[in-house]
Amino acid sequence: MEYSGAGDTTAPIQAVDVLMPPGPTASSSTSGCEAADFAGFTAGNIALIQRGTCTFAAKAANAEAAGASGVLIYNEGQEGRTDTLNGTLGGPGSNIPVVGTSFAVGQELFNLLQNGEVRVHLATFTTVINVQTSNVIADSTTGRADRTVVLGAHLDSVPEGPGIQDNGSGSATILEIAEEMSELGIEPRNRVRFAFWGAEESGLIGSEYYVSQLSSRQLKNIAVNLNFDMVGSPNFVRFVYDGDGSASGIEGPNGSGVVEDVFVDYFQSQGLASEPTEFSGRSDYGPFIAVGIPAGGLFTGAEEIKTEEQEAIYGGEAGVAYDHCYHQACDDIDNVNRTAIDQMSDAAAHAALTFAMTTSSVNGTDKASTTKSVEGLEFKGHAAQQ
Repeated sequence: MEYSGAGDTTAPIQAVDVLMPPGPTASSSTSGCEAADFAGFTAGNIALIQRGTCTFAAKAANAEAAGASGVLIYNEGQEGRTDTLNGTLGGPGSNIPVVGTSFAVGQELFNLLQNGEVRVHLATFTTVINVQTSNVIADSTTGRADRTVVLGAHLDSVPEGPGIQDNGSGSATILEIAEEMSELGIEPRNRVRFAFWGAEESGLIGSEYYVSQLSSRQLKNIAVNLNFDMVGSPNFVRFVYDGDGSASGIEGPNGSGVVEDVFVDYFQSQGLASEPTEFSGRSDYGPFIAVGIPAGGLFTGAEEIKTEEQEAIYGGEAGVAYDHCYHQACDDIDNVNRTAIDQMSDAAAHAALTFAMTTSSVNGTDKASTTKSVEGLEFKGHAAQQ
């Protein structure tokens, strides 16, 4: 895994609170998420840990604290969560080898353990160096600074591929919105900030750094963050972040439900279906919701598998990943679904102009409230005509 420590160890493996067979839903497993999971762990062993619930970094840190000489984290096992993990620990700090592997390998090792000791030779040769990266940020020349609307998308890709879908699609979307606003001479009531984040794939580094440098006053000046990370998946679904938590149980700060409604209402006005996706903080909106800023956005799917019900609604192919080239070398220009990016960029532009022009506050009075008045936020047709 990215940021794994270097090491060479031969030792018995020891399963840590794994769920075999896997639970019915993603993140059913809590393997390695708590120090208590390592009660009785033998120092020097290699920890066999299942993906799920918490970060890879938390699992690895707990294993290292328990005396593990190495960590094997295998994919969780549900449909769409079986391939070899290509994960990150989010930053330097690990002093032992941490490797991601597939569910099949994890299952094989677990089954072998039922018949006695299993010894593994695990070796990693890694170097962590500091390099400089940049966020690219531009503001509209007009608009209230105390109601800034931040549109965000990340610029970087994983080392394995060019990242034209992930996340050239999102970056291209907000760049096009900026160009259209300029060409049409739109002067927003509220300042619009276009943020192209660096180093998202290495652990949200660009957006986390940006938010960490804001003063209390500057944080209060941000009315909302709209995030667009993968909006052209080849086998797409029109996902909207579940700001009010009604579908996933994970709700955002005050006003996030209003953001969700703006996207959902837009799609309904166009006769297009959409569905909620978990507001988990896995993309660049995470640092914003962590400090209480309302947020939301769009997503068309990554490595998870499209269901038969989704095929009936959105087309495409059931039983296949939303993006079969996710984090792979084939994520090139041919990996972008032009229908998806057309529909999702229209929705992004509508939401951007909605919040740029509104005289209403985004924030509600209750956490993730959707009952906040949205006067001035209703869909009134395309803001930008061809």
